[in-house]
Amino acid sequence: MQENANLSVLVVDPNAGMRASLQNMLNQAGIAKVESAVNASTAIKQLAKRSYDVILCEYDLAGSSSTGDGQDGQQLLEDLRHHRLITASTIFIMLTSEGVYGKVVSAAELSPTDYVLKPFTVDMLSGRIKRALERRSALLPVWQLAAQGKPSEAIRACATATLVHPRYALDFLRLKAELHISVNEHREAGALYADVLGERPLGWAGLGLARTMVAQGQFDQARETLERLVQGHPRLMGAYDLLARCHEQLGAGDAAQKILEEAVAISPHMVRRLRKLGAVALENGDAEAAEKSFKSVVGKARYSEFRDPEDHVNLVRALVTRGDVQGAGGAIRDLERSLRGSAEADACKAYANALLHEKTGNAGAAIAELQMAVNATRASSALSSQLKIGLAQSCLAYQLDEQASAVMMTVMNNSSSTVTLDQAIGVFVRAGRPDLADGMGQQLRAQAQILLGVADEKRNMGDLRGAVHTLIEALHMAPGNQQVMVAVAGAILRQINELGWDHALGDVALEQIERLRALDASHPRLAALTEQFQQARRSYGMSA
Repeated sequence: MQENANLSVLVVDPNAGMRASLQNMLNQAGIAKVESAVNASTAIKQLAKRSYDVILCEYDLAGSSSTGDGQDGQQLLEDLRHHRLITASTIFIMLTSEGVYGKVVSAAELSPTDYVLKPFTVDMLSGRIKRALERRSALLPVWQLAAQGKPSEAIRACATATLVHPRYALDFLRLKAELHISVNEHREAGALYADVLGERPLGWAGLGLARTMVAQGQFDQARETLERLVQGHPRLMGAYDLLARCHEQLGAGDAAQKILEEAVAISPHMVRRLRKLGAVALENGDAEAAEKSFKSVVGKARYSEFRDPEDHVNLVRALVTRGDVQGAGGAIRDLERSLRGSAEADACKAYANALLHEKTGNAGAAIAELQMAVNATRASSALSSQLKIGLAQSCLAYQLDEQASAVMMTVMNNSSSTVTLDQAIGVFVRAGRPDLADGMGQQLRAQAQILLGVADEKRNMGDLRGAVHTLIEALHMAPGNQQVMVAVAGAILRQINELGWDHALGDVALEQIERLRALDASHPRLAALTEQFQQARRSYGMSA
């Protein structure tokens, strides 16, 4: 058992007796570095400070507490994966005697490394850990290359490693396909998934193939593939999520809602799916379904370290749509009690109050709350673009033109936002205020020109990455500006030539070159940029 001497293990269990028993079992297996956490919150705080090789987590984390409150193991794993507090190489083993079917499926869809059902022996536990360690050892070199930003090398390593570790051939093939997707090589990934499906009808391969179709905009084909997949693999929950997305893209909001409702009926504890169902239901005008979903989200997220105050706003929106003023007031009071001390919470509280005052016909109070929400939004960087757009629309309804423009500017000044300039302008146009749309467009173009100068200064100082980042911000503000497009492509190619190939940036450069070609095929910089891009591809061993 000497090979276990350097392993570090975190035991997450609310029961002191079980923690002591697991400590004893691990010690018998030769593992001495054992720490413990009594609940999800404590575990998250410990994992934020350091990493562990193995996490042993009780599923029913709240069951042994005096109140029965708190996150369960599934919700903890969801938070750890979403917020990247654990890596692909972290071994997460769920310990459970849980017999409730829905909960077990919910946990399974998040793919913990393994399950150990209680009661179990030392030999059983050590055997599961040994098996997980052997798999991790085989896959670790590929994971490390991917983490170092070397996806091409990681893809090549998969082929070599398959020969050395043939028992994990499918693991390497799946990882290779995921690596192709990470660098937008969706056709290559799709071919790998299709090869697997030619041998056996594995659900993950079918889901992977559908994802490559969605990434290439083939929503009809993906929908058909996913419908067959759900029929053959009714517990493959990711297929439901992707199928709902396809329906949304194809303009079938009702179908998307129905699919998500089916998924929630099978697996009722995945918070992000419940949140998506609530959002789709609101968009479809089904306030009753939205209320049910967001009540569940608020309840399940109550004990998470990553609570989102926007869930309360969406719950209030559903409640006021249904005319439940008393319920909306209760949701706002819950927000005030449980989430405070941040600009995000302040903005959400004020916006929720504004929605309630609007419903009760108190225009003066609604305007005052909207102004407070806008002020809080200016101090926050964490609010979603969707909430900000809703806030801007509410401001426009009360002729708060300056406030609406200010909120939409925060959306467009965020380069990570997926909201396009056309979408932002559409908010004003649909409100009958094209003058505000023109004003925002002029302001964004002026800011983009300033950023061009800032990027030049950064480049002259040798900060190539900083220059590229600044230019991408400018591109978000002025996506159709040819001067910005040329500057972005040129800066990215300079960075690639000096600092190495970057797949994501390479895609951005190519997109700008092709957009420039579509706008002005005779542009004086087009031929040179095209040749520079092709030369960069050849230099790094890729086809031009």
